[in-house]
Amino acid sequence: MHGHHDCNHHDQDIGDSAADGANRHLVERRGLMKAGVAAGLAAGVAALGATAAQAANDPYADPEKPALPPSDMKLDLPRTALVVTDPQIDFLSPKGVTWGVVGKSVEKQGTVANIGRLFKAAKTAGVTVAVSPHYYYPTDKGWQFEGALEKLMHKIGMFDRKGPYRLEGFEGSGADFMPEYKPYILDNKTIVTSPHKVYGPQQNDLVLQLRKKRVDQVILAGMSANLCVESHLRELLEQGFEVAVVRDATAAAMLPEGDGYLAALTNFRYIANAVWTTEETIKRLAGKA
Repeated sequence: MHGHHDCNHHDQDIGDSAADGANRHLVERRGLMKAGVAAGLAAGVAALGATAAQAANDPYADPEKPALPPSDMKLDLPRTALVVTDPQIDFLSPKGVTWGVVGKSVEKQGTVANIGRLFKAAKTAGVTVAVSPHYYYPTDKGWQFEGALEKLMHKIGMFDRKGPYRLEGFEGSGADFMPEYKPYILDNKTIVTSPHKVYGPQQNDLVLQLRKKRVDQVILAGMSANLCVESHLRELLEQGFEVAVVRDATAAAMLPEGDGYLAALTNFRYIANAVWTTEETIKRLAGKA
């Protein structure tokens, strides 16, 4: 009994020692976590200060002292595709139904010319090019519930077509591609996917088409920044693609509810694998960066 009693004391000592060790480990981890959080907060505060100062001059300027790690994305051209969302008249032309709210952003970014430069550079580099368009057919007008922008798009007739198998009235309409892009899009080499209906590519064949080409790197551009571009970015990331967004080859609506481009740019910086300018992208496609 005495030996058994000693064993119990011994076991308790071992248990107490293990518990003490676990507690010390927990305290150390918490200390490291607190230190990491403090450092992160300090960096964040400094970055916010720099961003606030820059925002006074240009709300879209990159921070002078970024807190987030830099991109290490490098293109491997056989595995790369340029994906352009909604390169259509309703978004990019003064004739389009959204020009009143997106025109200022499109002109500031040079979006129309920059998308054209990307098409040209991608074709020269021989990479896969895909377009994910946005179309609405008469049956889509019968949706029983919609978000705010869906309601607006249907109300103003944005991207309307007569039907999925009819091109009556399509040529030159708001749903048609910008004329300057047609030589690149209609060359029987560019993938034109089935239409997406809300914002993301979950309902069209973009991912299938890219997988069949063994593509896993995407250069993403098009309209509009905080809607279809950001939604495509998020879905492609979830599908395992490495995605670089071309920041000046997109634009967005500016409304009392907020600046869509600024909202998207923040999220591009947070979640994309890279955020490049058109100039940077062209150099990378040419193997010069």
